[in-house]
Amino acid sequence: MEWVIGSFFFLYGITFGSFFNVVGLRIPLKESIVSPPSHCTTCDRRLTLVDLVPVFSFVFLKGKCRGCGEKISAIYPLMELITGVLFAAAYLHFGFQLELAIALLFISMLVILTVSDLKYMLIPNKILLPFGVAIFILRIFSPLTPWWDSLLGAAVGFGVLLLIAIVSNGGMGGGDIKLFLVIGLVLGTIQTLFTLFLASLIGAIVGIIFLKRTKQGRKTPVPFGPSIAVAALIAYFYGAQLVGWYTDLLN
Repeated sequence: MEWVIGSFFFLYGITFGSFFNVVGLRIPLKESIVSPPSHCTTCDRRLTLVDLVPVFSFVFLKGKCRGCGEKISAIYPLMELITGVLFAAAYLHFGFQLELAIALLFISMLVILTVSDLKYMLIPNKILLPFGVAIFILRIFSPLTPWWDSLLGAAVGFGVLLLIAIVSNGGMGGGDIKLFLVIGLVLGTIQTLFTLFLASLIGAIVGIIFLKRTKQGRKTPVPFGPSIAVAALIAYFYGAQLVGWYTDLLN
């Protein structure tokens, strides 16, 4: 029965993932998320239901616009699929409890910010603020143990990233700093620090791969937001086990 319900969460996830693509692409440009309707950015053709079925339209249309034949970025179906998988995983992990609402909000925020950062190298306040407020309110009713750990995690996440930005003379973006404040609310102190460590490791690996594949890699900045998102989700679902495993190794 759980897998049946999980399948519904997957379907909800890919549907919301399609909407998150729109939000992540339009909010940084200060555009409405409802008007104009979805359209091809090359030929401006308005998309119909055939074009808008999450994941499946991309496969059916072979990744091309029906109007002009322009290739559609694979990032769109990929983010839809990732959102679906994460929504289902959140349900299977938490079940029907209040933490599930926090998980779905957290996943949604990270997906939108990943789309935005990949496209524009920007983590907008208009996305961080509403999600941050909603997560803060839910954390009051579903607190960490101890209850103040979310507040301390937010302060530590914000403070450490701010310190890095000051020491590196702007090497850390303001959006990344504020993102870690929200991450701290969700994860607490230890998992927030673990997220920072893991994000730095993932970012370094991505940066090395990017440099090897791009001749002008040294002149092109690599967005850090996606690395933070991946690290935060790993910490959220498996952080306690990973930290415990590492502690056992040291002992």
